[in-house]
Order: sequence, then structure tokens, then C-alpha cells
Amino acid sequence: MKITVVGAGYVGLANAILHADRHNVVLLDVDPVRVAAINRAESPIRDKGIEDVLAGGGLALKATTNDDEAYVDADYIVIATPTNYNARTHLFDTSSVDLVVTRALAVNPAATLVIKSTIPVGFTDLLRRRHPGATIFFSPEFLREGQALYDNRHPSRVVVGDDSERAMSFAALMVEGASGADVPVLTMTSAEAEALKLFANTYLALRVAYFNELDTYAAVRGLDPAKIIQGVGLDPRIGTHYNNPSFGYGGYCLPKDTKQLLANYAEVPQNLIAAVVDANTTRKDFIASDILSRGPQVVGIYRLVMKAGSDNFRSSSVQGVMKRIKAKGVEVIVYEPTLEDEHFFNSEVVRDLDEFKRRSDVIVSNRRAPELADVADKVYTRDIYGCD
Repeated sequence: MKITVVGAGYVGLANAILHADRHNVVLLDVDPVRVAAINRAESPIRDKGIEDVLAGGGLALKATTNDDEAYVDADYIVIATPTNYNARTHLFDTSSVDLVVTRALAVNPAATLVIKSTIPVGFTDLLRRRHPGATIFFSPEFLREGQALYDNRHPSRVVVGDDSERAMSFAALMVEGASGADVPVLTMTSAEAEALKLFANTYLALRVAYFNELDTYAAVRGLDPAKIIQGVGLDPRIGTHYNNPSFGYGGYCLPKDTKQLLANYAEVPQNLIAAVVDANTTRKDFIASDILSRGPQVVGIYRLVMKAGSDNFRSSSVQGVMKRIKAKGVEVIVYEPTLEDEHFFNSEVVRDLDEFKRRSDVIVSNRRAPELADVADKVYTRDIYGCD
């Protein structure tokens, strides 16, 4: 079987590798640098599982920038292109998905198109109306940055937004690549699957926001947040997981998915979804204010990345904190080894860690780091458990 995956980000690359153990996979991407790296068996993104499997070889995987080569004779075309949130329209920018669908069907109208990109509720039905006769359905992913391949091989569930034979065959492909048995497979309409994805990520954002607001209350009232969180979490209905305070939720998914879900509520009564979106802004306001209350002349930002084992810092919460601090006229310097530029949004990038420590009056770190142990008195963090 030939499977084409479009988009060499976390979702696309993890899916391509998952299937390349057993099937011929072509990975299509517009970036020739990424394509060349994959064909050298090097991962263009930071994910230990992906890096190790690529380096180990033995995969029936080829990357290309050539549309025709990718689409021709493909049984399944899996779409994992970016759908960034457009603050003007209050919707995801689905132009990349539109383009892939149109081009893929022009080359291979018999292929089954599976959308993995996160999209607004109802978008798949819109595509079906635009392309009558085409087989298109949505199948969401639930992957963590830095552990995308692991999560694909150990899925919490496989969801397909269709109950056709082709959809069930694709679900079987996903289960086939999983380690272990008894993977729950859920079938529903594509609109229901689209909603499921947005609600799942918004619940995660809600949980982050909840424990962050608990932490804010404790900080303002002089209480120990660790003791309160421990006591709250010991209720088995709540649990002692996903409860570590941070500077806010960020990354590829949660900020945009919560806003997209809120936009889908345009004519539906709600209070909670808007509160989840607003809570992230309020948390960053508090963090910046708390840092500034220490009267620093120079604030050092230690790492921009969202999570350990990841090289992604797109929409990381600490960037929002940075902007607020700089808006008050305080100098901000950045230590981020993954950056090659000398400046990051007009803030100096300091490559020498010792120099960074010396120059910073306050060092802002979303998570505790052993490298900062010698300047612990300078470190500002809300981290309790030392984990993401």
C-alpha cells in the first residue's frame, strides 16, 4: 500500500514513520531543507523517538517536494499541514488544507483523503460539498510535542470521522502501528470528530488554567500552592496529574484550539470557554507583574521552548511574559541554545550561560533547571514538580 503524508511537522512525521514500518510512505513537504534531512535519516524536529527511529533505518519512507510524485497511486493521502489561528477572522487558516485537497484530487481522484490538521467544526463537510464524489474524512491526533511518535504508537484512542469501509481500513492502519492491543476505536461524523478534538484540547487548557489560577491565589495570599494542589488532587475524580503551575498554556495547539472552539460558539450560549481563553491572558499579566515587583534592571529569559525534549517555542507562554516586561521599559535578554540569530524580537540572545546568569537580575524559567542551581536566588519560576 502507498500512503502519502503531507507536512513534515510533528503530526506528519510521526504518522509517516508509524506507517513506514509496514507500507510504502511518501512524505511531502514544501521545505527542501526538511526533505533533505529526512532522506538523510535525520529528523528536522526535536523528538527523541522520531530521531532514533529515523537514524535506525529500515523504513520504507521517502521525502519529496514533488506533488505529482507524492500523490500519484497513493491509496491514502494524510494531510498534516499547518492551520494557524487568524486573529482577524477568529478562525483557523485552512488554506493549506484546501490547496492540498484540490491538488491531490486533481492528480489522484480515487485516493482517500484523511485530514489530521486541526480544523473548524464543519470544515470537512464543506470540503465534501466542494469536491462531490471524493472520499474525505477527519481523523484527529492527540500528540504531545517531543513525544509525537511515542503517542502515535501508544494511542489513547483512534478516532475517525466516518464509518465507511475506507475509514475503517484507515483506523485499522493506525491500530496496526500501535504497540499493544485493545486500542479504543471511535467512529462518528467528521463534524463530531472535529468538535472532539477542540473540546479535548480546551479541557487540557482549562486544567492548566485552573491550577495556574490556584497558584496565583496562593501567591497573592501567601499560601503554599504545593500543599493545596496535593490535597485537591488526592480526590480520585481530579487526580494528581497535569497539575504543575506554569506561565500559561502555549505551543502549537492549545492557544489556537481554544480560540477556534470559542469562535464555533458564536451562536451558542457559553461562559466557560471564553473564561479559559481569558484566563491565559490574566495569568501572563500576573506573572509579568510579579516579576516586575522585584525591581529588576535586566530580566533574563531562560529557554523559550515549551517542553523538555522539544525545540518548539511557537506561542510559548514565556513570550507573552517577555512582551509585558519589555512594555514597561525593562531590558530583557534571552538564553536559548536553539536560536541562531543574535536577537529575538529585539532582545539580545546571550549564548554564554555564565554571562547570562551574571547579567540577569531576575532569571525567568518556566521550569526548574539544574543548570540554574548556582543562581537559585535569582530564579523566578512557578514550577512545583519539575516536569511539564
